[in-house]
Amino acid sequence: MRNIARYWIAGFLFLIALVSPAQAQTTQKVVDIPTRPGVTQRMLVLSPPAPRAAVILLAGGHGGLQIFPNGSFNWGAGNFLVRTRQLFADQGLMVAVVDAPSDRLSPPYLSGFRQKPEHAADLKAVIAWMRAQSKVPVWLVGTSRGTQSAAYVATELAGPEGPDGIVLSSTILTDDRGRPVPAMPLEKIRVPVLVVHHEQDGCALCAFANVPVLMGKLENSPRKALLSFKGGENRGDPCEAMAYHGFNGLDREVVPQIADWIIAR
Repeated sequence: MRNIARYWIAGFLFLIALVSPAQAQTTQKVVDIPTRPGVTQRMLVLSPPAPRAAVILLAGGHGGLQIFPNGSFNWGAGNFLVRTRQLFADQGLMVAVVDAPSDRLSPPYLSGFRQKPEHAADLKAVIAWMRAQSKVPVWLVGTSRGTQSAAYVATELAGPEGPDGIVLSSTILTDDRGRPVPAMPLEKIRVPVLVVHHEQDGCALCAFANVPVLMGKLENSPRKALLSFKGGENRGDPCEAMAYHGFNGLDREVVPQIADWIIAR
């Protein structure tokens, strides 16, 4: 029995050792901030000690995460950016996972709203809050339809009101339901832009062959780069998070490279 207890304790201590120091010290809380008159914006905030930068994570799809007060999600828990939020924090980044605003908490949520002035106003308030809390550069990171939010806001907000940089992962490059990212006035973006894309992305709206068009339109960005990936796992709907589109199986490869590029500034 003593040997069994000894092995159990040793195994328990080993599991504790696997938890990174950053993860052990990261705090998590749900925050609601006022944005427009009568409207609040809910987000799940992860705060590591002494963050080196801050990221606002914008999920794809309809964007209605429906974050509960305890920090769990009614929808979107498997989304690439939602599921990797702790990995971003482990890299020394303060993280905000953003829900739909209080006046968009039912269908269609953010669908049809991502390129509206009200959406820019909501994210302007989030950027200001994150900047005040973290005292470090604040970046917008969008994936799939979240790239339409990130790119739109970067074309609408500049200077202290806007982000210090943006990351576009699995960018919407063509769109039969609205304006894709390359069709936006991207020449207005004058902050660093990192494009992250899977070369085997099977989503019809995100064909890797169309990425050069996007890169060519970021003409006034002071620093831009493309991170491309291959492999991983490809399951289910090609436009969903468990396919190549969502970098399934590559989280621990993709996130550190994004964080390194952000911090390198």
